[in-house]
Amino acid sequence: MFPRLPYLLLILSVILSTFMHAPHFPKDLVSIHVWRQTQTQSTIDNFYEEDMNIFNPRKNDRGDGDGIFRMEFPLMQWMIAVLYKIFGSHLIITRLFLLFIGIVAVIGMYQLLLALFTHPLSAAAGAWAFSFSPAFFYYTINPLPDVFALCCGTWGLALFFRYVQNDKAISLLLSGFFIAISALCKLPFILLYAVPATYFLQQFIRTKFSAQHFLIWIATFAWVALPAAWYITVIPTWHGNVIVKGMLDNQDSIQQLLHYINHNLISTLPELLVGYGAMLFFLAGFIFAFRNKVQRRKLFWPIMSWLVLFIAYYLFEANAIGTVHDYYLFPILPLLFIVVTYGIIQIFNSKNAISRILIPLLLVIIPITCFLRMQSRWNLQNPGFNKDLLVYKNELQQLVPDDALVVAGNDESHFIWFYYLDKKGWAFYPEPDTTQIRDMINKGAQFLYTDSEKIKTQQEFQPFLEQELGRFGSITVFALSQR
Repeated sequence: MFPRLPYLLLILSVILSTFMHAPHFPKDLVSIHVWRQTQTQSTIDNFYEEDMNIFNPRKNDRGDGDGIFRMEFPLMQWMIAVLYKIFGSHLIITRLFLLFIGIVAVIGMYQLLLALFTHPLSAAAGAWAFSFSPAFFYYTINPLPDVFALCCGTWGLALFFRYVQNDKAISLLLSGFFIAISALCKLPFILLYAVPATYFLQQFIRTKFSAQHFLIWIATFAWVALPAAWYITVIPTWHGNVIVKGMLDNQDSIQQLLHYINHNLISTLPELLVGYGAMLFFLAGFIFAFRNKVQRRKLFWPIMSWLVLFIAYYLFEANAIGTVHDYYLFPILPLLFIVVTYGIIQIFNSKNAISRILIPLLLVIIPITCFLRMQSRWNLQNPGFNKDLLVYKNELQQLVPDDALVVAGNDESHFIWFYYLDKKGWAFYPEPDTTQIRDMINKGAQFLYTDSEKIKTQQEFQPFLEQELGRFGSITVFALSQR
């Protein structure tokens, strides 16, 4: 009846999301996962300031070294640095770029749902709900590579499901490419390959394609060489990273692990990933999937293999994910909103008039619950670190030369302080001993930024503190003795 309504709903989701994010564009990096945000933003800044070689991402906690620090492939960070070269170095450019990526991800989600269900209005409703997933909404303007990887992965799946519809080789080849880029930028998204791989296996068993089809599939999976080449090279350099060893190096008790699982099921899933406003749709989709015996449908097992591999990944990384790393769960986010959309369709298809009124009512509620849950995350009064870094950022940066090597802390993250100081050198946590301080000075450290009362007051450290340059709240800056 209203052929333009799906597009109007998508446009409205973009406008509303932009409006809800707008008050936070001018803010500096604060709040949940500011550790990871400052790490990502520092990589962007160092591409812009030092070296645009995409293979050489750098960190600030580098001592007197080059700071090269290879984790995920920094494609997103490098692209933002290119924009900095054009428009100048401004954090708002990072936020606007990521908002754009979020919008592209929502459009990709619409295309995915449309390819699966061939119902434009339901696909738009599902994309609307996805747009206001609280976790997705929060990270949309924050510098983490996960939303970029999610965007590429969502488009990869959308193109795959389109291939299932139209059997066009270009859709399948592009699908493999986008999933590979997704995994390249964030390794857990390699799980998305489970969908085309299982479908390929089904078709192979049923002998549903020719030799030409076989070659196209081989070419599609050849893209996996991109993330494989990068991670085979860089993972051996990740010393002490809990993500690599996962449960093989678990230090948590069984009770603690069960607490993590329980928290993610009863809190993270409904509150942050799906959102309370969309939970009725999600539960309806889950219930109707069993009632309608969806296991008989062609795409059930490809999608189920995705879920099974995700569960295996989660159980392996449960100790690393804990209760706070919700963005580690993003590889399952499109599947959650496939279930949400299936629930919308089933409610819409019911003959109950109340059910049909329920859909628009819940669609209105979804952004409201998202807003109520996430607005406090950009709280400048509680930034998630020593607030004096935020309050006195300009003074702290200007007090010593930009190219001076400094010692800074206490900073458990080894990223937050250096982002706010815009300096390079040695971050510490806990306090270094006198031998370590002397070694830093011998390697070129000239100044110390610290909020440590131990360093400020204990006699053993005084010979290293040549002159107090200034106090800014709890942070004191010293010139270090070069004698």
